Amino acid sequence: MDQHVLSQSFKKFAEEECKGTSELYEFLSLQVASDEQLLELSTYVREGQPRPNMLFGAVHHLLLQGINHDLKYYYPSITNPPKNKKDSFPLFKDFCSEYEDKIIEILRSKLVQTNEVRRCAYLYPTFCYAYKQVNKPLAMIEIGTSAGLQLMWDQYSYSYGADEIFGDVNSNVHIASEVKGELSDIPSSAPPVTHKIGLDLNITDLNNYDEYSWLKSLIWPEHEQRLKLFDDAVDLFKKQPLKLIEGDGVSLLEGIVKEIPVDKAICIFHTHVANQIPKDMKIDLLNKIKKIGKERDVIHVYNNIWDKALHLDYWINGKETKLTVGETDGHGRWFQWQPVDSLMSH
Repeated sequence: MDQHVLSQSFKKFAEEECKGTSELYEFLSLQVASDEQLLELSTYVREGQPRPNMLFGAVHHLLLQGINHDLKYYYPSITNPPKNKKDSFPLFKDFCSEYEDKIIEILRSKLVQTNEVRRCAYLYPTFCYAYKQVNKPLAMIEIGTSAGLQLMWDQYSYSYGADEIFGDVNSNVHIASEVKGELSDIPSSAPPVTHKIGLDLNITDLNNYDEYSWLKSLIWPEHEQRLKLFDDAVDLFKKQPLKLIEGDGVSLLEGIVKEIPVDKAICIFHTHVANQIPKDMKIDLLNKIKKIGKERDVIHVYNNIWDKALHLDYWINGKETKLTVGETDGHGRWFQWQPVDSLMSH
C-alpha cells in the first residue's frame, strides 16, 4: 500500500480524533506517520478496519495483558501518574519491534468493535421520544452490537449537567453527558422494552477473557471514566445475558422482525457502524426498513450512513417521518439537538 496514504491516515487520526482527548495517541500517531517500519506494520490490519485504532489497540492489549516493557510507564491505564508522552516514541517503536509477531497476529485476527456505553446518553432521550410517538412497547434490534452493552440502555441511569437522574435510578451504571442546546421533557424512567436482540458478524463473548480484554484495550489509555463505565456495564451484562446472534444483520433483519408480535414497535438502531458497511448494503438496509415500515410500526435510529449526525426515522401506520436529532460526540461526552427539531419540546 502507498506509504503516503498510510501516513495520511495516522495524521488524520491524530488531528481529527485524538486532539483534545488523547495526548498520548495524538503524539504517537504523528510519529508513526513518518516512520516507514511502523507504517509497514499497519498494513497487516484487515481490509476495511481503521489502521491507527488497530495498531494502538494491539499494543495496548499486550500491555494490559501484563507484558513487562518500559512503554507501560507512559500509559495512564497502567501507570499513575504516567511519564511524559514526549519520551514515549522510541519505546513504542522498540515494543513494536520486539513483539512484532504478536502484534501481527492481533492485526490479522481482530476487529475494531467498540462498546461505547456513554453513547446511550443520547440514545435514551431519542428512544423516549420515539416511544412517545408510537406508544407501543419497544422491541430493540441492534445491528453491529459487538458485545451488546448498548442494548441495556434502559437499565442505566443518566444525568445531563443537573442534579436530576433519569432512567434506572438504582443502576450501578451511571452515564453523565453534556447537552448542547435545548432538551426538555425527558421522561424520568425508560419506556417499556420487551425484546433485546443484537446482531453482529462477530459477537464478542464477554465471558472469554481474551475477547473482553481486547474490547477494553480499544478504550484509549487516558479515558479512565470510559474504562470504568465499560467494566460496570460488563458486570451488569453478566447477570443477565442478552440474545446475541452472529451473522449479517442486514440479511437477518426481516426474519427476526417476523418473530416479534405486531403489538410491539420494532426499534432498529446502530451507532458508528454504518461507515464500515458497503454502499449497496446501506441502501439495502434502508429499503428493508422502509418495507417493514409499510406493514408495521418501525423506528430507525442511526448515524454514519450518509453523514455523522444522529437520525431518527419512524413509520406509524405506514406514514414515514424523518428527523435529524443532532450532532453527537463519538464517545458520548456531549450531544447537540438541532434547534429546528427540538424534539423533546414538541
